[in-house]
This record gives sequence, C-alpha cells and structure tokens, in this order.
Amino acid sequence: MALARAHLESLLRARQLDRTLTTALPPLDPRDEAALAAAGITALDATLGGGFPRGQLSELVGPRSSGRTSVVLQMIAAATSRGELVALVDVLDMLDVESAASAGIALPQLLWVRGHVVVNAGMCRDLNQRALEQAIRALTLVLQAGNFGLVVFDAAEAPAEAVRRLPFTTWMRLQRMVEGSQTACVLVGAEPMARSSAGLTLRLAGIGIGIRDQGIGISKGRDEKGIVQNGVGSSGASRFGNQLFDGLDFTARVVRARAREREEGSVALATTA
Repeated sequence: MALARAHLESLLRARQLDRTLTTALPPLDPRDEAALAAAGITALDATLGGGFPRGQLSELVGPRSSGRTSVVLQMIAAATSRGELVALVDVLDMLDVESAASAGIALPQLLWVRGHVVVNAGMCRDLNQRALEQAIRALTLVLQAGNFGLVVFDAAEAPAEAVRRLPFTTWMRLQRMVEGSQTACVLVGAEPMARSSAGLTLRLAGIGIGIRDQGIGISKGRDEKGIVQNGVGSSGASRFGNQLFDGLDFTARVVRARAREREEGSVALATTA
C-alpha cells in the first residue's frame, strides 16, 4: 500500500498535480522585478507591491466606464516598453488601434488575436458559446507557445451567460499552464471568472466623470498639459456643450492576492479623455 501511494505521488509530481489550488503559493520577493509585471501606473503598482505576478492567472474586473480599457492599454504599453512580447486575445474585437498607439504601445511587439462574440445573442446562443470557446482555445495556444511577458484575455463585453457556461476546469487548466513561467496572464471581465484559480483579482469601480468649463483652465489633479498624475491616457477632451469631458475617476481595489500576506488594498486613479 505504501509503495503504491509513493508511486502515485511520484506520478502527480511529474505532472505538477501534487498540490491543490488552495495550497499557499510561495511568497513573491518584492525586490525581484522578474517576478512581477508592472502595470506602468505608479499608484497602482505601489498597491500591488510592484505589479501583476508572473506565472499566475490574474483578473481585472469592473463594469463599463470603470477604467478597464485604460488600465489594460497602460499595462500593454508598459510591457512593450520593457521590450517584452505581449499577446491580446480580444474576444469581441474591441481594440482601437489608434488608441493603442496613443497609449504608447509598440504595435510590432503585440500579437492581436481578434475574435467575435455576438453581444445581443438573440437566437445565436450556441454561436456565441462556440465563439467564446474558440477564444479560450486561442488563449491556450498562446500560453503554450510561451515567450510572452504579458497575455491579456479581454472578455469584458462578452455575454455573462456565455462566460458562466464555460467549465470551471477551464481556469484551473490555464493556471496550470502559466504556472512557473515568466508570463503574467490577466483575464479582463465584468465579473470575476476564474474564482479560486486566480492568484490576484483587481476590481475597478467608477466614482465620477470629470468635466471643466471651456477656457477656464485645468482642473485640480492634472498637470499643465492636462495629463492625469499617476493616471493613463493622453491629453485632449470631447465637447459637451460649454464644457469639456475631462476623464474618468475610478478606484482599483485588490480583493484577492493569494501570493501575498496582505490581500486587500485600494487606490484612487483617474484618466483623461
């Protein structure tokens, strides 16, 4: 009996199945830059202890207008500025290339996998599900290929029902694939998807829309060029009558970080138009 058990444990270790998802992950060394992928937003990186952990599945969640896209673009720009290759699995083909270039993303270093999911599914429920499953397969291939410093799976606008119908083992499998690698894999959604399979979950929430009167000047918290300090985006504004849209204010809150002793923390951020 003991011999059989030892043989089974040896097989599990060989396939990296000898520990459960509830087992504590080894603590990250905050001085080891190679263990973290900085988001490129000073205040956010400070809250995260340096950035998103590599070799783990993480989540960036929040509703529309919560700063999701701004944070994702800044993360990708920071990764490409470090000379890393980045892969974006864009489930709904939502990326705006001009916005990506304006955010400072080096496009030659970005692998853009374009998908398609019908948001208003109607009678196309099965088609919707198949499209999301194809996006998961694309993510699997990207993670298997390796060599990416950052991999983003953007399913933020995918129908919630289609996401919920994915097997829970999907996220466990992806966590196993990325574990031990130098890749930071980030799932972007309206709500948490990976649950216990995610090493870090960061929740964004909008807290207001900034506006300023025409010709009066720059609102508090912005420098002379209109760029938000510790924020993301580029200068400029869109007209709303006699006022200018001046960006979004939002908060980022860490709701789970299995690899760190301190799991909670929050920070206020802002974007420009």
